[in-house]
Amino acid sequence: MKRLLFLMLTIMMAAGLFGCSQPASVGLLMSDKARITSPVVNQSDMTTLVNGDSAFAFDLYQVLNKADGNIFYSPYSISLALAMTYAGARGETAKQMADTLHYLLGQSALHPAFNSLDIELGKRGEGAKGKDGKGFRLNIVNAIWGQKDYKFLSAYLDLLAENYGAGLRILDFRSAPEQSRITINNWVSDQTENLIKDLIPKGSIDSLTRLVLTNAIYFNAAWKLPFKPEATTNGPFHLINGADVTVAMMKQTASFKYAEGDNYQAIELPYDGQELSMVIFLPAPGQYKAFETALSSRQLSDTINNIKYRQVALTMPRFKFESEFGLKDTLIGMGMSEPFQDSADFSGMSSQSDLHISDVVHKAFVSVDEAGTEAAAASGVIVGTTSMPLETVTVTLDRPFVFLIRDIQTGTILFIGRVMNPGA
Repeated sequence: MKRLLFLMLTIMMAAGLFGCSQPASVGLLMSDKARITSPVVNQSDMTTLVNGDSAFAFDLYQVLNKADGNIFYSPYSISLALAMTYAGARGETAKQMADTLHYLLGQSALHPAFNSLDIELGKRGEGAKGKDGKGFRLNIVNAIWGQKDYKFLSAYLDLLAENYGAGLRILDFRSAPEQSRITINNWVSDQTENLIKDLIPKGSIDSLTRLVLTNAIYFNAAWKLPFKPEATTNGPFHLINGADVTVAMMKQTASFKYAEGDNYQAIELPYDGQELSMVIFLPAPGQYKAFETALSSRQLSDTINNIKYRQVALTMPRFKFESEFGLKDTLIGMGMSEPFQDSADFSGMSSQSDLHISDVVHKAFVSVDEAGTEAAAASGVIVGTTSMPLETVTVTLDRPFVFLIRDIQTGTILFIGRVMNPGA
């Protein structure tokens, strides 16, 4: 029984850098292929990739929102990291992954498109500010952790090297599974300035583990129009059950992009540099469930197409919370069952085609205040075998709302969340 542990790591936070350092005990075996830094990808393929990612983002939201409380996750990280697994999938396994994750491009086009999008996002924020007073940061990195002496197909490693910049770091899962888990968790912690700890739980790595793939996103951004701290006052936030909690409410009146529908208001808050933004949907009183049930990538697209500058008197809460999900049952319920079965086909990774996904986990953290946004998220997939107008519009976020963080030029959704209780 061989296991493949696939780990997706997404980080979005206020401090720290993603270095390439690793513990001295970890060997680094790079493919002899360099990353393709100028991939030839047409605009049609880029649009198809982003549209598919957005569709998956909201499909996933419609499952995760069945739970109570606040939610925050990174659909981009999940999609990007699973794409590295999909590169080794074949047959029905690949088909179900593509259908569920909305990979609308074939293998030969998908991975260069992800590479191109990653490089494009890496250009963001030149000269812009971060919420901590330092520069704006949006960094995306990938790495692979492989079993010592295990034979991975060179074509698979080359594909990851060329399109994801991921080198193979050698560990000995067979002889030292717990130390391997600690090594990877320490790396995760280092990359997230200790915001994400113990990402891989005890027992997830054992002597049958063969591979761990990691993806990290780091984001730090100040608002283009920061809130003045002295304007923040305590106020009520009306919970879905009718109770109220008292929270710190930030306030400002300024020109923002604004739209409204039959049962919601929407506002876009740009970050410094105006390359990324937070889009907030505020359902009308008593309409939260109806709005959330109908929320989709099409509604987001329609809202963005109709959004216009208005003078807005905005009141919104400071909030900070964490989310944690086990996504195995979620993805199976969404139609991706075969990759979790003994019959899964990941023969594109190794000539030993007895690998399958055994679990997927995701953790996330977000904090929003007067200065901007910081957040962190981590996710893991464990794979094994069995064997403007003149009037001012008022937007008061004093009841549950949905928000997302997106790249304006490409439309890529990096994070999605909802705030049911900013005091939780």
